[in-house]
Amino acid sequence: MTLGFVGMVAGFSFLLALLLIWLLKHYAGCLGLIDHPNARSIHLQATPRGAGVGIYVAVSIALFVGCFDLMYSYFWSWVALFLVMCVGLYDDYYDTSHSAKFMVIIGSTLLLLFDGIVIEDLGTFLGIPLFLAWFAMPFTLFVVVGFTNALNLIDGLDGLAGTLSLIILGSFGLIGYWYEDPFILLVASAFMGALVAFLLFNWYPASLFMGDSGSLSLGFVISILAIESLEYIDAVSILFLAAVPILDTLVVVLRRLRTHHSLFLPDRLHTHHLLRESLSHSTPKSVLLLALIQLLYSTLGLVTTGWIEEEVMLILFVFTILLLYGVVSRRIG
Repeated sequence: MTLGFVGMVAGFSFLLALLLIWLLKHYAGCLGLIDHPNARSIHLQATPRGAGVGIYVAVSIALFVGCFDLMYSYFWSWVALFLVMCVGLYDDYYDTSHSAKFMVIIGSTLLLLFDGIVIEDLGTFLGIPLFLAWFAMPFTLFVVVGFTNALNLIDGLDGLAGTLSLIILGSFGLIGYWYEDPFILLVASAFMGALVAFLLFNWYPASLFMGDSGSLSLGFVISILAIESLEYIDAVSILFLAAVPILDTLVVVLRRLRTHHSLFLPDRLHTHHLLRESLSHSTPKSVLLLALIQLLYSTLGLVTTGWIEEEVMLILFVFTILLLYGVVSRRIG
């Protein structure tokens, strides 16, 4: 598979997404896909949402037209992704319950088992092989559900979720290229093409949001690529490749557990919200700084795998969690 072919698939995905997202933007009102500002919103005007549908459809057409046999071999994964996109779209319409979204994501993750996408081992840690055996599926559920919702939670500033996803997908695309894995390379590239088209509408000030149909879908597909990449790189490196959403979610969970607040209670105390306040309420500066941080983490994850011991990298990641938690706790009091 040549880079030229991969570029054609990504380009086709970009053009399709550009057309579909433009249509969604102009007809969102007729479809009932409008995000009205509330107490937690950064935006002040009613804004079209649901661009995740355009991203999903564009990527699906580009991949199945360009490499049908390969994509069909992952049929159940694509069905699972479709279900996740649908529950996200339903939430864009009606603000469905957290439990309903969790159940659909759990069911979709179980479908991945039919394509052999499951975390069976975590490599070797302190000289001990970590084979999950019967715990493989529960652990896979925890990882996929956790990260899918982590990306959903980070979607709080114009351009943030799309830009972070672009960097994360680019990291997995490199893994697919280096290790000649066509599925990882093509899926990452197609989604990157569609995200570039989306960011033309979503960069500050955004004229369109991806909605849960987009953030949940991106979190789910990144989880799939992460699991597939475990064949080539160690598990700790995966944490670095998707560091910013993971760190933000872990800090939020720790803070809410400490203060005895609901884990599902929405607020404006996420890392990106606090950073925006510190940067004179500048959304572009906040997004670019978080993107730079994610790029740094992704680079570390890519260049250190196989060169630095996993134990050292895990200690570094845990230290980052504690440091960020301390900074956030002091910031909000």
